[in-house]
Amino acid sequence: MVDILLSGTTQGLIWAILALGVYVSYRVLDIADLTCEGCITLGASVTALLLWKEVNPWLAVLIAFLAGCIAGGITGVLHTKMKIPPILAGILTMISLYSINIHIMSIATEKQGTANLSLLRIDNLYTDFSSSKLGELLNMGKTNAALLIGVIFCVGIIAILYWFFGTELGSSIRATGNNEKMCRAQGIDTDLTKIIGLALSNGLIAVSGALLSQYQGYSDVNMGVGSIVIGLASIIIGEAIFARTKRFAIMLIGIVVGSVIYRLVVSLVIFSGMPSTDLKVMTAVVVIVALCLTSFASKVRAKSAKGGKGNV
Repeated sequence: MVDILLSGTTQGLIWAILALGVYVSYRVLDIADLTCEGCITLGASVTALLLWKEVNPWLAVLIAFLAGCIAGGITGVLHTKMKIPPILAGILTMISLYSINIHIMSIATEKQGTANLSLLRIDNLYTDFSSSKLGELLNMGKTNAALLIGVIFCVGIIAILYWFFGTELGSSIRATGNNEKMCRAQGIDTDLTKIIGLALSNGLIAVSGALLSQYQGYSDVNMGVGSIVIGLASIIIGEAIFARTKRFAIMLIGIVVGSVIYRLVVSLVIFSGMPSTDLKVMTAVVVIVALCLTSFASKVRAKSAKGGKGNV
């Protein structure tokens, strides 16, 4: 049971990075971006290819981030410059990434149509860390190393996002999501802020894919299916837990907590004997329940506020 909880927490931290990326597009920019499902696989595919070529795992994650930024930027250009609706723009990029990811993995094996790559016998971020002097000093195995690296990445990304969205550019991106017309009236280039926001969002999603592929020991072209729902579930659960606060930093932390809770629930359900084929249905149920609870909590707070004003 302890191993299951530890594994669930570790995966929750890795998926939390994807949820943070989805949060940037879905909540900050107010754009339902479906590039996510292709971009997490892009991060995994690029990382797998680079590890096969014996590139440093940390550098592989950075390159995966840049690849994700490019994919998100393409979605942004399709939406802003070519006037394609954001959902359709994301779908077009996602569909294109399916073929691109296969080509990327085919480069490693030198065989056309390679849909997956195994990383089981290749050194990665976690094995390198566990075999390092610090890892040996702390007597860390792969799972504990993955947990620590997940915490480091989540804390670092939250700190960077909190700083970035406090800058002039970051504030412009947040303002674009709140009121695009007012931003244009203030002279803000909303097309540029959307492109940068979507690039950042998908860059983070690709980082999640890079870490996930190394943790699972493989990259597969279908590993991104349903990832957008997982990201949304993490966001909704986090918002339900921290519904009373509007502080940006707390909301980012809440997303990580929501992702960990979601993965723990999944792990416990699998441990109870539910077939893995039913996970998609369970994911949908979790999202529906979280949405209902959030809506119910909002109504209760609204009634309480009216009752308080009436008493005054």
